[in-house]
Amino acid sequence: MSDPIDEFSFLSEQAADAGIGGPIPRGERVSIALPDGRRLSALRYGGGSPEVTFLHGAGLNAHTWDTTILALGLPALAIDLPGHGDSSWRDDFAYTGGSLAPDIVAGIEAWTERPQVLVGQSLGGLTAAAVAASRPDLVRDVVVVDITPGIDPDGGPSQLRDFFAGPTDWASRDELVERALSFGLGGSPRAAARGVYHNSRFRPDGRVEWKHHFAHLANAMSASPALAEAAAAQQDALAAVLSESGWSDLGAVASPLTLVRGTRGYVSEGDAATFRERVPAASVVELDSGHNVQEERPVELGRLVAERAGKD
Repeated sequence: MSDPIDEFSFLSEQAADAGIGGPIPRGERVSIALPDGRRLSALRYGGGSPEVTFLHGAGLNAHTWDTTILALGLPALAIDLPGHGDSSWRDDFAYTGGSLAPDIVAGIEAWTERPQVLVGQSLGGLTAAAVAASRPDLVRDVVVVDITPGIDPDGGPSQLRDFFAGPTDWASRDELVERALSFGLGGSPRAAARGVYHNSRFRPDGRVEWKHHFAHLANAMSASPALAEAAAAQQDALAAVLSESGWSDLGAVASPLTLVRGTRGYVSEGDAATFRERVPAASVVELDSGHNVQEERPVELGRLVAERAGKD
């Protein structure tokens, strides 16, 4: 069963909802084959070579940036991280910034012609830092949205784990919309319906499933207490290593670096203070938002990114 709706058909509605005027940029779906045969997929907007590349968070997809890109008003690229959207899942389940960075580098090299303003939210923010640290020639500016290494996993992230640890397939997308709204996710019913459309697909048997790998992994762990306990212990040990790796990446970023903190998001005031201490050359901007700043404050975020892109 295929989807009859053009994935870019919501852009006019999103622009109107956000009060964004002007022409709607053309969007197209692009993809490349990675060296191991996996697919990396992305959305390209506007008529010229992308100036800004966007990386989404865990459990989301490239369309989370649609309204921000409309507000940005520049040619842009939004990549589906591996394991999300139309990009292939990873057999090794390695969904960390350092593991994903080489795939993102391949995409930037394939789809852009100049150093990028690299914007990443949550997992995408840690990935952006890893890309900028390893390939400074590809990056002219970095904007990290509502994430720092080592944030409390029992805070906001636990809500997402609970949300995804439900069934892996559903009778209709309406059921997914109802679940998202019951968890306080997605905003308005109309916005939640758009998000579910972009983040789900029909299986051959007509059932609906999440596109991203995270929901399937969370479901498997919730069904097996022993597996969940072992995975939790492994994640605790890995978290300490990844936290220092993330700080090392941020410290190695040579280009201008900005942290955008949602005041109701995952980055606490203490986390922001630690960020200022460990990355003193970076800037910190606060917006009245939850974790998904790109969906709650897309116009403000788009303008901030446009300012970074406009700097010489």
